[in-house]
Amino acid sequence: MRHAPFPAPTRRTLLAGGAMAAGMVMAPRIAAAQAAADLDRVNALIARMTIEEKAGQLNLLNDPFRWRPEGVNPGDFNPDQAAVAADIRAGRVGALFNGVGAQGARMVQDMAVRDSRLGIPLLFAADIVHGLRTTFPVPLGETASWDTDLAMRTARAAAVEGGAAGVHQTYAPMVDIGRDQRWGRVVEGAGEDVLLGNLFAAARTRGFQGDDLKAWSSLLACPKHFAAYGAAEAGMDYNSTDMSELELRSVYLPPFKAAFDAGALSTMSAFNDLNGVPASGNKWLLTDILRGEWGFAGFVVSDYTSEQELIAHGYAADGRDAARLALMAGVDMSMKSGLYLKHIPELVQSGDVPMARVDEAVRRVLMTKAALGLFENPYRGSDVRTERRVHGSREHLALAREAGRKSIVMLKNEGGLLPLPKTGKRYALIGPFGADTTDLFGPWSIFKDPKLAVSLEQGLRTALGEGSSLTVVKGSDIEAPIAGGIEAAVMAASQADVVLLAVGESQAMSAESKSRVDIGVPAPQLALAQAVAATGKPVVVLLRNGRGMELAGAVKDAPAILVTWFLGSETGNSVADVLFGDHAPTGRLPVSFPYRSGQSPFYYAHKTTGRPSQPTDTEFTAKFREAPHLALYPFGHGLTYGTVSYSAVRLSAPTMAWNGTITASVTLTNPGARAASEVVQLYIRDKAASITQPIRLLKGFRRVTVPAGGSLEVTLPLTFPELSFLGADLRPTTEPGLFDVWLSADAQSGQPATFALIR
Repeated sequence: MRHAPFPAPTRRTLLAGGAMAAGMVMAPRIAAAQAAADLDRVNALIARMTIEEKAGQLNLLNDPFRWRPEGVNPGDFNPDQAAVAADIRAGRVGALFNGVGAQGARMVQDMAVRDSRLGIPLLFAADIVHGLRTTFPVPLGETASWDTDLAMRTARAAAVEGGAAGVHQTYAPMVDIGRDQRWGRVVEGAGEDVLLGNLFAAARTRGFQGDDLKAWSSLLACPKHFAAYGAAEAGMDYNSTDMSELELRSVYLPPFKAAFDAGALSTMSAFNDLNGVPASGNKWLLTDILRGEWGFAGFVVSDYTSEQELIAHGYAADGRDAARLALMAGVDMSMKSGLYLKHIPELVQSGDVPMARVDEAVRRVLMTKAALGLFENPYRGSDVRTERRVHGSREHLALAREAGRKSIVMLKNEGGLLPLPKTGKRYALIGPFGADTTDLFGPWSIFKDPKLAVSLEQGLRTALGEGSSLTVVKGSDIEAPIAGGIEAAVMAASQADVVLLAVGESQAMSAESKSRVDIGVPAPQLALAQAVAATGKPVVVLLRNGRGMELAGAVKDAPAILVTWFLGSETGNSVADVLFGDHAPTGRLPVSFPYRSGQSPFYYAHKTTGRPSQPTDTEFTAKFREAPHLALYPFGHGLTYGTVSYSAVRLSAPTMAWNGTITASVTLTNPGARAASEVVQLYIRDKAASITQPIRLLKGFRRVTVPAGGSLEVTLPLTFPELSFLGADLRPTTEPGLFDVWLSADAQSGQPATFALIR
């Protein structure tokens, strides 16, 4: 059902989102009554507002009053506090972003609440992506935990620290599906899979928002970037996206819907164009789908000047035209550009924008402020004592350490090299990240407390026991050699029993605007690795990265490889916990590691083509000359200490009835002396369908512990709705026929069982 572009607001539609947001633990009648009162208040305010004040509520500026990080956005930050203060007092600003601090929050809010004509409180927003002062693993790394409860808890902790610093909204979670590892912003999301993306989008939204949005410790979530930003051509950030509506709805929209279903009341429009129409001027996305189909009740904020960028896209003629197009498409709040404040009054006067559309946008913003409790308590988050108590608290640091170790993925462990002994060994920590305390936080850690950083060196030294030593040599810079660096590294390696090779990407290589043509380890570090490996000493690679990477040379050939991502404040302690066996590695890859960069975009849920390749094929099948059509390390892969074997898959029946359920079972066996954590993954393939289906598709997973020297039977259900796909008419479709089912350790291993769906 498609709505008119600007439907008249009804109490029913406006209250639906407000009631949900005003307090998730409130009884439905109380919540609805509160939302009704909020709507009455908001409508009364709108009736009193001038057109300039309405435009002001839709104007989002950078915060020049409170501490703001450097190097986050293009260098046009406005430091003019007097000018911004005058605009706030005149009602020309509705929100500020990326300023934090409890002490300044009250002072700034006073300008709006006490000094402006209508006393409408400001909304304070910030990019709190994976922590504030305490930094947790980057979202991609945390997704490797395959633990949605963990993601909810770290988001909750980030919300507590952000809320205590006078922030009301976070520009997170990023829920873009990332299937091209060249794209720099893969690091901010949940990886390549739709199911995992849905689950983590919902968990992070619930974590940020908590049980009551009006609590100081809750942040309004803002799932971004709507939509299809993660499918930019060639993985180049900000590039165009061109795809079928079937692909868009099957892959890229579901995580947004999951976040909205979890209660998110804001979203951010994307930079990219989609099939020729920029997302920030795309009415079909922002109104027809978001409002008309999904009934989204919150507000849409542009990404940083993305509505102004309609001009550069070649979609708008000038700033006035850009403001008109973005507002009419469904962007409610303009970030940084000032175009709405400048042009909306004249656009309404000329008749090019209906007043009803402006009122609609203002109502959405004000209803969200009401849902946050800002009218009753505009000074939430201005208690300096609370801020001091929660920032970098012992509990949050313990959570950061737990999250870090659960995010680590062991790709390889030949000969059982890991875990390492804490005593009686000489270790050489070699590489640019050994003593580093900067790059361990990762991108979008803009409010971090540098004093909380635990380097690899610090974590290892703390963990080592009697008779062990640690020599630390940098060896090379991240992207450049160091004079004498390799020689020093070779000497240290020669005198060590085991080499710990800390190599990979810097946070400046894996972030917004940091797309890469070559997703491998930089050449100077590869040369370092090759020289160290030539000593013949056992090498454990500690890979720092924010994407799936191409591994080559001595890095690829090392007997043990741990993917350590950007783990945040507790990096060194988290790595030491796993490296020395206090905790076994339990992470699983949320993205595929291709053999070669040129395979990008590579993802496990690809189609077979009419000429599916086999590893032994030489030509005339779907593959590259230089690499198989496989991942070196597939989605879902991750080892632990010990070996878990899988039996053949057993199904509860050879057929599934229409609207029925079937179960798949497997026996896991652990011959080792240590209990093993395993993530059993359920994949299916529809073998013949009216729309060709992926070679495998994740439908469920379960983490289990297999006892030492024992076996465990694991059973997962598969339901009728999980067999559906979007048909040619873009509606969910289920068709009778044969289905393959895997219960496996990753997206490439195992043998399937087959059942028939009977109508």
